[in-house]
Amino acid sequence: MMEMTNESSPHEFVLLGFSAQPSLEPVLFGLVSCFYTVAILGNGTIILVSWKDVRLHTPMYFFLANLSFLDISFTTSIVPQLLVNLWGPQKTISYGGCVVQFYVSHWLGATECVLLAVMSYDRYAAICRPLHYTVIMHPQLCIGLALASWLGGLTTSMVGSTLTMLLPLCGNNRIDHFICEMPLIMQLACVDTSLNEVEMYVASFIFVFLPLGLILVSYGRIARAVLKIKSREGRRKAFNTCSSHVAVVSLFYGSIIFMYLQPAKSNSHEQGKFIALFYTVVTPMLNPLIYTLRNKDVKNALWHIVSENCCGFVEKQI
Repeated sequence: MMEMTNESSPHEFVLLGFSAQPSLEPVLFGLVSCFYTVAILGNGTIILVSWKDVRLHTPMYFFLANLSFLDISFTTSIVPQLLVNLWGPQKTISYGGCVVQFYVSHWLGATECVLLAVMSYDRYAAICRPLHYTVIMHPQLCIGLALASWLGGLTTSMVGSTLTMLLPLCGNNRIDHFICEMPLIMQLACVDTSLNEVEMYVASFIFVFLPLGLILVSYGRIARAVLKIKSREGRRKAFNTCSSHVAVVSLFYGSIIFMYLQPAKSNSHEQGKFIALFYTVVTPMLNPLIYTLRNKDVKNALWHIVSENCCGFVEKQI
């Protein structure tokens, strides 16, 4: 029995993660390390390009830079501890580290839901109201929407995570997952968690399902507007404008919905770990690849920056 600070608060938690499949851990360590490196480099590149190239100083790329920074922060709040646990026999995380992890991951997860809805509204304004786009999406509104996304996520995290942190755990400290999440901490509580569950359901509706509804409404109107475009070239251009964002939304919400639709069985719980691994590690890596491979503006800006720096370096050598 591990030493306790008091009856209900353990010094540390045991993250069981993938310890039931020890032969899989070295493979996952290598894959997660590669995905994490690509996620950091890819999202960092998006931020750099959006900042350096004046042609990308538009609402779309302002929100994209926010999403890239969010992805870097989100995956960094989880992956380093995951790599430590995958590498060796030690599967523990300090109580403080666990608290920080579920505060930050909850904050950034809620923020991403709202930010994706904001980005869909931006695409709606660009396609359905092109003549008024610059008036609608003026800089003050863009900054306000971005701040609302970050502060909204922070608010729900502070409320939900604090309520969870106040639950007495009565010495329970084994979490059958690789991350500290609110529902997992609530399962360890030795008291009634009805209030926490109500708060979690309300927060899920406001920060998950409501933004998803706004995204679907926005793209429903976009689809209707695109179908009215007579020229094939016009339809293709409108589709290319939205396709990257649709792919990112599908990856993010698809993995979340699939996870919540899993039946409550032991094998589905193991599947849930891999789904969580997908949206915490793989999705942040794929987002910048989707935006760079499918977006000529980003590719051109990246090529311009690289060629400019290479030419400058060659000139200095000469």
